[in-house]
Amino acid sequence: MTHHITHILFDEHTLANTVERLGTQISRDYQGQELLVICILKGASIFMADLIRKIDLPIQIDFMAVSSYGHSTQSSGVVKINKDLDTDIENRHILIVEDIIDSGLTLKYLSENLQSRRPKSLKICTLLDKPERRKTHLNIDYTGFEIPDVFIVGYGIDYAEHYRNLPYIGVISPN
Repeated sequence: MTHHITHILFDEHTLANTVERLGTQISRDYQGQELLVICILKGASIFMADLIRKIDLPIQIDFMAVSSYGHSTQSSGVVKINKDLDTDIENRHILIVEDIIDSGLTLKYLSENLQSRRPKSLKICTLLDKPERRKTHLNIDYTGFEIPDVFIVGYGIDYAEHYRNLPYIGVISPN
């Protein structure tokens, strides 16, 4: 299905260097603390797997599945929690790991939902950020790359459940 990729935005080497930079920064910021890393499924799974191996701290992981895209390239703005956490997050340091933030609506909803569970701290790490698409204010603590308003796939990120297995991030044609 790679015939719809117009070009590679970030190759494997660039992704690995960025993940290492983020892991080092997170390790430094949470030094001496235990961290609960929450992966937002499915898109962030590969990024999170690589990231936690670069974090030099005691960590635990959990997963949430949320949807707002369906099979479209546009977020519907309606957030549905398909899988909630298995872990109690009260009084814990929480790091949400997301693949991409564009409108910010999904993560705003998710952040408010998790804040209501009274964590000690809550930060957001995203591999990709599309600030020109933002529809709400959102504090992002760790960002891999800022990208233009293009639809991307690969490294866990899909279009209609395809392309997740690509080892790079590519731009997909809108057709």
